[in-house]
Amino acid sequence: MNLKALIESNKQRVLTGLAMIAFAAVVAFLDNGFLTWAILGVMYLFAFYESMNLFGVKDNKLFVYAVALWLCAYVYPNPDDLIYLMLIISLAIMAYTKQINYAMLAPLLYPSIPMLFMYTLYHDFGMNILLWLVIVVALTDTGAYFVGKSIGKTPFSPTSPNKTLEGVLGGVIIASIAGFLVGNFFVSVWLALFISVIVSVTSVFGDLFESLLKREADVKDSGTLFPGHGGMLDRLDGYLFSVIVMVILLRGLA
Repeated sequence: MNLKALIESNKQRVLTGLAMIAFAAVVAFLDNGFLTWAILGVMYLFAFYESMNLFGVKDNKLFVYAVALWLCAYVYPNPDDLIYLMLIISLAIMAYTKQINYAMLAPLLYPSIPMLFMYTLYHDFGMNILLWLVIVVALTDTGAYFVGKSIGKTPFSPTSPNKTLEGVLGGVIIASIAGFLVGNFFVSVWLALFISVIVSVTSVFGDLFESLLKREADVKDSGTLFPGHGGMLDRLDGYLFSVIVMVILLRGLA
């Protein structure tokens, strides 16, 4: 299937994607701390709600905890540290009430930890580095999709039968080259390439993990928020592993 046919057969997906790109471009151009925190917060709460559904958690108090967590992230100097406090509080409540329910911890791990790291990436390193992440992950996903549809033949993982090894390799190569060209402005040449490759590969497994959750929950998408794209988690899945890796690598090597 050629590129034109692929685009025409996925017109809704393409139009929704272009709208999201335009919105992200405006946010990036404004580069306002409060606005970025607020938008990431809205994304987080949608993702948290979808995560609760995927894990089969019905306790609405968790949603209140998520809101409180994000409000604290705005004023606390190290946002990614807050998740440890939230986990300690949750475990303390379980101990006090003598009611153990480990499933309730799941949404506090996924997507809470990655979204706190997402805000930390912006908070500590700035909008340009956040855009670097977005470019690498988006091109990994887009490249894998189009390369896989065009020449993909070898299954990549039983978790996601539609993914092909050729598509994944194509996406990683495209994203790594683009990420290297962008990251070269912020870190050394070799570090830009290394981070781009690792972040790209990690994003593939972030996507794969969400596919596993959807299979376990027996649903096609995490939600219906974006026409042609599914829910918020469907759009964030590649970022939820890779953002943690990017923050760790930048802190340790940059």
